[in-house]
Amino acid sequence: MINMTLLSVFIPTFLFVSITPGLCMTLSMTLGISLGVRRTLWMMWGEMLGVALVATSAVLGVAAILLGMPQLLVAFKWLGGAYLCYVGLQMWQSKGKLAIPAAGTVIEVSRRQLFWQGFLTAVSNPKGWAFHMALLPPFIDAKLPFWPQLAVLMCIILLLEFGCLLLYASGGKALRLIFAQEHNVRLLNRIAGSLMLLVGVWLALS
Repeated sequence: MINMTLLSVFIPTFLFVSITPGLCMTLSMTLGISLGVRRTLWMMWGEMLGVALVATSAVLGVAAILLGMPQLLVAFKWLGGAYLCYVGLQMWQSKGKLAIPAAGTVIEVSRRQLFWQGFLTAVSNPKGWAFHMALLPPFIDAKLPFWPQLAVLMCIILLLEFGCLLLYASGGKALRLIFAQEHNVRLLNRIAGSLMLLVGVWLALS
């Protein structure tokens, strides 16, 4: 069903790529700071759906078509980047739904909003498209059935991605616990807001 020699190279390769700081990992850490790990899971589900779409499209050749129409990806990048920068500015000013509130206050942000935030960040990153198109197809053995191989590789990619997202979100939660005292809420909002701004600018200019 799958070439075990290729698989032995595939796992460490994609683990290294997943754990390297990037757009989605920075976003996960930022939301881990402001919302905690449990609520950040909704962003993770959307992000993993986006990664699955990008990876599958890369193998099927759809990525080549999209990369041949850069105006479509540019529109996604700038819209997504502008939104994330807007959210980051609000967080920096301790405003908006994602800003960390005073002690005892519950943050109101919808699961749908978090889900789509993760999904759009994943699918609007042109580096993600280029990376999957370059790295994933070589791990498909032409001598073996295509769909079973793709299913196994996709499961591994998503497991690795989920584990790394949890790691980054947990790091954000740890920061929140360190700075959780009321007089440090503004500082923590500025840290999270700055990270969100970084993600937005990174997305727009990538």
